[in-house]
Amino acid sequence: MTLARDDLDIEWMRSLAEGEELALNRLMDVWSKPLIVYLTRLTSNAATAADLAQETFVRVYQHRYRFSRSHKFSTWLFAIATNLARNHARWRGRHPETLMEHENLSNMPLAAAHASPDEQAIANEHLIAVQTAVAKLAQELREVLLLATWHGMSHREIAQVQDTSEKAVELRLYRARKQLRELLAEHLGS
Repeated sequence: MTLARDDLDIEWMRSLAEGEELALNRLMDVWSKPLIVYLTRLTSNAATAADLAQETFVRVYQHRYRFSRSHKFSTWLFAIATNLARNHARWRGRHPETLMEHENLSNMPLAAAHASPDEQAIANEHLIAVQTAVAKLAQELREVLLLATWHGMSHREIAQVQDTSEKAVELRLYRARKQLRELLAEHLGS
């Protein structure tokens, strides 16, 4: 019998707390990629995202005894990552760095492989416009949008990650989508 994803994560956290350090490797195998994708979109920097993801798993290990089995592991994991990203953003605000160019957040072209070069160029142009618009959103709006849209989290789960109410999440998601529409209106010609 196969355990559900949530049950398996909780079982691995129990094993980790009991001293089976290989359980952390299993969790990292499953959650590293989604976590790095989230953090890359949140920070607009793949190298920073990889560092923050690694630090997130260090914190998971350090706080393995604090994990509550009544919570979803993914919610707890993304809350740790979100807090680390916020701390990093505050640090970056105090230590600005000039970047030569906005980093491309996706290695995958938006157009299908069989699309014409014109279609691929248009799709990539749309992708860059969306990435740029998402990067312009305030941190809390960007977090909500990414967790809801790309990671499929419920309002309740996002509220736990952001340590806020479900109503605040709903409002932030509304504001994020509204601002995105405004930022993309000129590009999309609407």
